[in-house]
Amino acid sequence: MSRQRPNQITGKFSAVRCAIYTRKSSEEGLEQEFNSLDAQRESGEAYIRSQTGEGWVCLPDRYDDGGFTGGNMDRPALKRLMADIEAGKIDCVVVYKVDRLSRSLLDFARMMETFERHKVSFVSVTQQFNTASSMGRLVLNVLLSFAQFEREIISERTRDKIAATRRKGKWAGGHPILGYDVDPRGFRLVVNEDEAARVREIFALYLEEQSLLATVKAIDAREWLNKQWTTRKGKARGGKPFDKTGLFKLLTNVAYLGKVKYKSEVHAGEHEAIVDPAVWQRVQQLLARNGRTGGAAVRNKYGALLKGLLFCAPCGCSMGHTYSTKNGNIQYRYYVCLRAQKRGWHTCPSKSIPAAEIERLVVEQIKTIGRDPALLSATLKYARKQAQDAIAAAETEIAAIERELKRHYREVRTLAANAATSKGAGAARLGDLNERIRVAEQSMTELREKAVDLSREIMDEREVAEAMAAFDPVWETLTPKEQARMVRLLVQQVDYDGATGTVSLTLRPEGLDALVTESKEVAA
Repeated sequence: MSRQRPNQITGKFSAVRCAIYTRKSSEEGLEQEFNSLDAQRESGEAYIRSQTGEGWVCLPDRYDDGGFTGGNMDRPALKRLMADIEAGKIDCVVVYKVDRLSRSLLDFARMMETFERHKVSFVSVTQQFNTASSMGRLVLNVLLSFAQFEREIISERTRDKIAATRRKGKWAGGHPILGYDVDPRGFRLVVNEDEAARVREIFALYLEEQSLLATVKAIDAREWLNKQWTTRKGKARGGKPFDKTGLFKLLTNVAYLGKVKYKSEVHAGEHEAIVDPAVWQRVQQLLARNGRTGGAAVRNKYGALLKGLLFCAPCGCSMGHTYSTKNGNIQYRYYVCLRAQKRGWHTCPSKSIPAAEIERLVVEQIKTIGRDPALLSATLKYARKQAQDAIAAAETEIAAIERELKRHYREVRTLAANAATSKGAGAARLGDLNERIRVAEQSMTELREKAVDLSREIMDEREVAEAMAAFDPVWETLTPKEQARMVRLLVQQVDYDGATGTVSLTLRPEGLDALVTESKEVAA
């Protein structure tokens, strides 16, 4: 409610300029000739007419926010309203209900400060109170607290519903993805065979190109577009060219394995997988490797075999690849210590080394592993030890979770036995325990799967020997891109010490397993 304001010059009462603010959270129904915003404004206008005797007049400007949440202040009409208040154009703000203005106590408090600073009153048509009194402000805060509580409850219910849906393997809505259509009879994904074949080819293209940008170019050359669909309102969406971000999302989407994801949880889905798990795993490994190295091997324009792998041992920093040119032709390639480049050649004993020379040394060391049974055995022993250490750590964690589960189960039994006498006092604790048990059991399942995968990586010495022996004769037949990929598959780091002239290799234990797998695939 508001009092008429006396004019400072004449002393007479002037009109109370009233602005009506309306809001609706969703866009549904806004296309109708008479929608919710119109109904709210009509109620506000009727209320203002009832106060005509007090000098109230309705401003013609409309402050309508259709399709905007009340949980924040990022609303165009609200911003215009606050700007007009700051400009002194408004004396009173009228809304249908308090929660139309805001559902956030903090935001509402900020708005009330602005209202009070500019002597603007606030009226809710369906909730009578007067902000000029302390009791009116108390009632307002109570009403707003319930509005915020209602918004938070709705959000929690929505999140819980999505989580429960995903844990059952169901599709919980969202944008359709390439390779699947949404079943019109219900919320589930069905395979689109034409698109599924395209998705499988995109995975194969990335394994061939080994670069997101190169794969995007290959997709563009084929004139393929991302998923196109029509909304319930008949609007066309999607159907745009791929970019790096879109391609990365496609390549990492677990839906193509027939699974669904909720936050960090992955569950078996109701829909059919369209990508082979082995292909998926190879793509993820390549994405992770390119993520660590920046995809250096893929974007290696001048055949730098050790780009991103070579480090200066004395300085502990990487050695970058560079070259000199004459008449536009590359004359000389070499690797240079980045610390020496920045702080002076006198600070580093390694300085630089001819690229061809150190690349030849590294390849020769890899070939030596296949030729020397003792060295191969030692390398394999180290790889096995790393896998066994990881299995032991997983088993230790599994044992700790099992002890935790036993404690939880004992407490559940105790609560269940005392349920008749506790009169529901332990219900909240029982719910908390059930959630803890669910999370613990899921973690234990994931750890057991990890241990099984690691045990599979404990390789057979004969298979590794055959794969390494095949490396030597095949090497010269590989393209520069294939050679770079093979080196990155096997080598984790190369250290060069210019003071002693020594080169040392650190192999990837999982690289030996990958080499065996690729050798089997080639043989098949």
